[in-house]
Amino acid sequence: MARKLLWGSLVLGPIVIALHYLTDLGDVAEFVLAAIALVPLAWLIGEATEHAAHHTGPGIGGFLNATFGNAPELIIALIAVNEGLTEVVRGSLTGSVVGNLLLVLGFSLALGGPGEVDQRSSFTSIALVGLATALLLIPSEIGWATDDPDTHALAVISLPVACVLLAVYLAVTWQSLRRHRLMHVAQDPVEMAGWSLRRSLAVLGVATAVTALVAEILVSTIDTFAHEAGLSDFFVAAVIVAIVGNAAEHGGAIVIARRGNIKLAAEIALVSSAQVAVFLIPAVAILSWAIEPLSLAFRPVEIGVLASATALTAVLLLNGRSSRAKGVALIAAYVLAAIAFYVAGNRT
Repeated sequence: MARKLLWGSLVLGPIVIALHYLTDLGDVAEFVLAAIALVPLAWLIGEATEHAAHHTGPGIGGFLNATFGNAPELIIALIAVNEGLTEVVRGSLTGSVVGNLLLVLGFSLALGGPGEVDQRSSFTSIALVGLATALLLIPSEIGWATDDPDTHALAVISLPVACVLLAVYLAVTWQSLRRHRLMHVAQDPVEMAGWSLRRSLAVLGVATAVTALVAEILVSTIDTFAHEAGLSDFFVAAVIVAIVGNAAEHGGAIVIARRGNIKLAAEIALVSSAQVAVFLIPAVAILSWAIEPLSLAFRPVEIGVLASATALTAVLLLNGRSSRAKGVALIAAYVLAAIAFYVAGNRT
């Protein structure tokens, strides 16, 4: 039923694009429709990537999953960089890490109940997020001292930090990504064999192109939507945009957890958070140099929430066991994080 709904809702993407260029719908309505339209598009990109990975082998398949699995967030971030919305970029990236770490993992544990998690894989991902948080302190602390996070000097300082994070990602997570892909394929091997490589890549290309157009509409309407809703651009990016960009993968992890596969659901949530922290964040910083150099000078509230979420997750998973109570605790922590983002508002 859910798959049929996702297939049917793919028509929203072209509809949103047509409404944007052919009518005067209004920014608030466009933001809402674009946000909804990104959910099935993100799912289709993930679906096409999984089918392509079936033909390419574990190594390339893992790389495809990591790269295109984060395509919606990457596109949103780069479009926001082009629009000069640096706080939106950093907020959406922070929110994506925190959302996977607390919200997705929390719902997975709460709905899945008692079970075991893969301690080695879990703590590898948690350690990567912790390392990223520590390295991001370098440009962030300098930004706090200067009260200007967008200087060229800070962007220059951020570049080696991004390169180190990307190198760590390539060195440490390659095997984890391969295991992650194989676990997915094992869930439905018949379906994965259904698409040819050519069809998979064609769907991936079209879905990514439509996602780029819809993401451009979303980014261009953030300011108006935030103003009309009485929210800060930062909160909209860190909570709403971050959830929308990950919605398809979030839903997949939760469905898997409800089926009783806690280990795989936790793997998806934790690996996804690590991918954003040590792959997507540095990728955005490096690619931004082709548009406008982006510094990785995050705000104190962002670094604080990242560090707290990492520590809490590590403590709760220390014994390698899941429970509904742990899931509820993680969800409650996400609510507190969202409140912190709301109170913080835009940088002054």
